[in-house]
Amino acid sequence: MAHLSRRLAAAAFITALALPALAQNTAPVAAGENNATTTSAAPQRQGRDPARMQERMQKRMDKRMDQLKAQLKLAPAQESAWTTFTQAMQPRMQPLRNQREEMAALTTPERIDRMRALRSERMAEADRRGEAAKAFYATLTPEQQKTFDAHTLRQHRKDGHRGGHRHGMR
Repeated sequence: MAHLSRRLAAAAFITALALPALAQNTAPVAAGENNATTTSAAPQRQGRDPARMQERMQKRMDKRMDQLKAQLKLAPAQESAWTTFTQAMQPRMQPLRNQREEMAALTTPERIDRMRALRSERMAEADRRGEAAKAFYATLTPEQQKTFDAHTLRQHRKDGHRGGHRHGMR
């Protein structure tokens, strides 16, 4: 059971980390380039529109949640727990806009403090999601729990999270 809790917490944490990263729309600025031009042109040039990316990600998440709900075959009494769970899984952190400009205006110690604060916010978000998953899981029958376990483990593997870090994996 503790192993499952760690897996659920890890999945929630990874999900929480992925959302702000995908919502960023800044591109690296080469020496001498005008940042205003680079930031606005980069998404189109690279085929990455942050709003479209976030929309596609939301559609994928909605589809996975619909599939999970169908597989769980929830009883009417479990519907409110499902609603609470799905609302908790929605991202609450605002995307980091103009992070490059904000960070450039800070001193190194200020940047370190800012990164620590952001990390703390992401951890709190992951903890909130993990607790919501555990609370919903507790409302499921043993058979539904097995289905939930299989679905979340399968999704975990599809996203490329097979232990270790995800950095650089696409």
